[in-house]
Amino acid sequence: MAGYQHMIPNHEGDQHLLAAAHHVLKALGTFKNLSDEMRKLLIDLDGHLSKMTGNMEVMEGEFVAVQEQFKSAESRILRWESNQTMIWDTGTEEVADYIGAIEEIQTLIESLRRLSVNGNGKQKEILSQANSALQTAMLRLEGELIHILVEHKQHFDPEYVSFHSCPDVVYDESFVSVVDESSQRVNSGIVSGEYIVDLVKPDAILDIKAIANVMFTANYDLEFCEAYIGARKDALAEYFVILEVEKFSIEDVLKMKWYTLSAEIKKWNWAMKIIIRVYLASEKHLCNKILGEYGTTSSFCFVEIAKASLFCLLNFGEAVAMTSVRPEKLFRLLDMYEVLGDLLLDIDGLLCEEAGAYIRIEFHELLRKLGYSAKAAFSELQIAIASNISLKPFPQGGIHPLTRYVMNYIKTLSLYGESLNSILVDQDTDHTNAVVETMSEQEVSSVTFCPLACHLRSVTSTLQCNLFDKSKLYKEEGLRHIFLMNNIHYMVEKVKGSDLKLFFGDEWIRKHNGKFQQHATSYERATWGSVLSFISDCPHSNTFFEGTPKERCRRFNLAFEEVYKSQTQWSIPNSQLKEDLRISSSLKVIHAYRTFLGRNHISDKYIKYSVDHVESLLLDFFDGSTRSLSSSQKR
Repeated sequence: MAGYQHMIPNHEGDQHLLAAAHHVLKALGTFKNLSDEMRKLLIDLDGHLSKMTGNMEVMEGEFVAVQEQFKSAESRILRWESNQTMIWDTGTEEVADYIGAIEEIQTLIESLRRLSVNGNGKQKEILSQANSALQTAMLRLEGELIHILVEHKQHFDPEYVSFHSCPDVVYDESFVSVVDESSQRVNSGIVSGEYIVDLVKPDAILDIKAIANVMFTANYDLEFCEAYIGARKDALAEYFVILEVEKFSIEDVLKMKWYTLSAEIKKWNWAMKIIIRVYLASEKHLCNKILGEYGTTSSFCFVEIAKASLFCLLNFGEAVAMTSVRPEKLFRLLDMYEVLGDLLLDIDGLLCEEAGAYIRIEFHELLRKLGYSAKAAFSELQIAIASNISLKPFPQGGIHPLTRYVMNYIKTLSLYGESLNSILVDQDTDHTNAVVETMSEQEVSSVTFCPLACHLRSVTSTLQCNLFDKSKLYKEEGLRHIFLMNNIHYMVEKVKGSDLKLFFGDEWIRKHNGKFQQHATSYERATWGSVLSFISDCPHSNTFFEGTPKERCRRFNLAFEEVYKSQTQWSIPNSQLKEDLRISSSLKVIHAYRTFLGRNHISDKYIKYSVDHVESLLLDFFDGSTRSLSSSQKR
């Protein structure tokens, strides 16, 4: 077909002109007075005209042959228009024949376009028919391409396609939703590093590339890209459904209840890792494999395939960053911040070309916004602690829910140390300096000094101030000290038994050990000072009670019973702390009681409780349950 341009005449009326020239020459030859030279010239011209007429007849025959070849190629294309069977499903011979017909028509069109077609009606007609046939073939190839992409697409292995919801901390504003075991951080993703999978069966790649080659050669590259992008976008949308990720609008997210939003954030974190590191990495690999030889077309197609889904993920993140900042949202914000921060290198690699630059910038901007929201939520924690006001004392003097909440909260925060330090590092240094000024040299030297350490200390200081205010609600001084002892001891144990120790240091632990022990001592003084005054043998004491031994014993019994009735209801949740305080109190009470009975000869009928009985009764203290002495037997 490459010789088409040599076979096709330039002007349709050439044959008529040659016939007219022959007629003129014959008429001239009839003149009798022509010279020999002129007559010879006419004979030569007639010979040339005869030769040209023969050539024109040959070219006309060849043009007819061209028309026949075009009709053959056209018929091989058009016969598939009424056939619902996909060509690429029939076999290699049919595919080769179809592609061959297209190539023949392309060659014919290129030949015709290189020639002048002015005034040549037949040439124009065949060019128009050839273009129409080519367009028909291209439409068919688009359909074939989509069919191959759909029929040969592949999904991931099962380990990548399901999201397993894990129970974890759900913080709310009531300060009652946290238990001691709840601060285990949940890792919501197993994908680390790029993982390439075949999104299309490998044996279909050559067929797709063959279609691409034909369509690009015919200057139908835009149509190929549109069909390819559409099919791959649909496949990615299907995968979002498999991952159970819905495409919420910003308005939808802003209206969500926190529990629902929290669950969706966990799905988002999971989906981000899978979509970026597995799916889109594989999608880009596929684009390069099929379109890599066509320059920037590969990156253009990849960005067009990915951008709708990427903007879906971006919009959700933007909406979460726009929601009201409250302490309970901090961990979800930090999860999103860490997932996105971990994926930025992957995103930059996937969208490194100019076509994806604007999406890449949006991801970096989202990371900044999530960090800002996390910082604001952290600041809200301290405000929430300070504003948590109680109107009634916490029953039994146990560990207040606020203490549990805050300590479990900051224990979990310590797991996000690197991210929080990055977020807080640019915060106003006045806050950090203010905290450092309250620390001794030993404390500063013993702690991992960082922005988070200063903020955590500030939070616990605010908590202690709030607890002190809550302790004032108790009427009994002893119970006030039990409450503060319980809560400060709980704080110390949480710091000692976790990574918080790195942020608070040994000196802080030592100082607060001293604080709760001081409250234990103050409890003993407030509770037993007046009780033991009745059996004290120190007449110079301010609390010494003057009276007969029998009366002193009776008064001691009454005071002890009153303490027993109230303090068996008080609670010390920590078993070791409870045991230590029982032993310490027992040593003081039993020693004083035994000494009193030993020095004073009191009849057994006036001794309501023996030393052993008192010692046994002291073991009932701080259990948080109501006990009655009337049912107890003298021991």
